[in-house]
Amino acid sequence: MQDDNEYLTVLDYLYGKSLMLQDTGGFNKVLYFYLIDSLAHIDYTVGIYSYNFGSPKNIIGAEYMRWRIDEEKKGDRAKFPAFINWLRENKQEKFNALPSLWQMIYDTEDPASYRSFRIVVDPDSKSPVPANFFSAIIDEFFEPEFLKSLYEEASLGTLFASYCKEH
Repeated sequence: MQDDNEYLTVLDYLYGKSLMLQDTGGFNKVLYFYLIDSLAHIDYTVGIYSYNFGSPKNIIGAEYMRWRIDEEKKGDRAKFPAFINWLRENKQEKFNALPSLWQMIYDTEDPASYRSFRIVVDPDSKSPVPANFFSAIIDEFFEPEFLKSLYEEASLGTLFASYCKEH
């Protein structure tokens, strides 16, 4: 591993972020799961680019990712991907305000996906996702307005609760 590895800088950037000013206990539980899940996918993908696949950091990350496959199927968590598409179709302004990673991964019309737990933006590309992409999506998840929207009684929290009651 090189000392000038640009992906290590992204990991430092991610690890320097904090949710200390938020009461995460007040977040909608499903939205909080997907927030942390997205951060874990970012961590895992950047970790693969930063360290060799067999490093303890990447092995530990893969263990979480295997666990989360079953967890995302529990309760209202299973409704989250359809909720994102419902927002795209019915609440375009709210959809556009979501972090772009959620827009890409869960939008059924976008080719981006999680593959082997890695974030793959373009399935036809063999190039690694640029480091600056990760810095940009990290910032989106820590935007104060986005974080405020995750609370049970906030805009995204109430929209998701309403969606779950109807679907």
